[in-house]
Amino acid sequence: MKANIAFPKGIDPILLSGVNDINIKIIESNFKVKIYLTDSSFVIVGDEESVKIVRKIINSMIEIANNDKIVSDDDMNIIIKQFKYQETKDIDLDNLLLKGVIVSRKNKVIRPKTQGQAEYMRAIEENDIVFGIGPAGTGKTYLATAMALNYLHRNLVLRIILTRPAVEAGENLGFLPGNLEEKVNPYLRPLYDSLFDMLGPEEYFTLMEKNVIEIAPLAFMRGRTLNNSFIILDEAQNTTKEQMKMFLTRLGFGSKMVITGDITQSDLPKNKMSGLLHAKKLFSDVKGIKVVQLMKEDVVRHELVKKIIDLYEKDEENEK
Repeated sequence: MKANIAFPKGIDPILLSGVNDINIKIIESNFKVKIYLTDSSFVIVGDEESVKIVRKIINSMIEIANNDKIVSDDDMNIIIKQFKYQETKDIDLDNLLLKGVIVSRKNKVIRPKTQGQAEYMRAIEENDIVFGIGPAGTGKTYLATAMALNYLHRNLVLRIILTRPAVEAGENLGFLPGNLEEKVNPYLRPLYDSLFDMLGPEEYFTLMEKNVIEIAPLAFMRGRTLNNSFIILDEAQNTTKEQMKMFLTRLGFGSKMVITGDITQSDLPKNKMSGLLHAKKLFSDVKGIKVVQLMKEDVVRHELVKKIIDLYEKDEENEK
């Protein structure tokens, strides 16, 4: 079978094909097709099923390039994974994977980079409470923050609240210098960094000054009812059962909660059960609450991070 897809007017073909036609080569290595470039179009040759899928892939690439953005390796991996396995995974490609979510007034877009991340973001859209559980580098907190900013951008919430338990990871909080706020700030720093990265300095400082975004230790949540808010609890493996119950019962009308953590990295005393692990078991089948398990395949940090996680998992299995 043979099919032609014309280059859209006003789009430089290199935005689609990539440097040295790398994107074409990636497609050809994944499907039984050959792709030829003419002066005005892509020519796809191969079996009927493969050609149909590749047509969809190229149309998705065109959608990305419409914003004068070169289609990157990451973009190609996302698109190919979704179309290659779409029979077994029902993912809303148009809404999430390709267009992503807008997180700032300057229309900065954050998109998931793996299938697991896409399912996580969709779960947040569809449920009032979501538990995002997985190893470091899977984007648990970053993507939850992106969804929170998107809800604020769409006027679906009035404020964002980000919180973490101030549990000492081998350090003593009491001996840190400064007042209480200065003592807990190091624990909250990753949340500030994610916001700054997505918003840029001007919008970041404006929203922080107006208290539209609030970042606080978990202990400060006690006694509050949080309406019309997007609330993120990070590092939730360091909560006790009592703290998790306290946090979850803060949910008010028009609000959404995302709880993130890695149950393999708890800093709690050995005789204390993690509130995250307890909640995972307790709420696995409750309508409106979704537990999403991200895997090492969803790690988007340095390639060595995946290997490190894999070796620790094997080591822990050997110790059992």
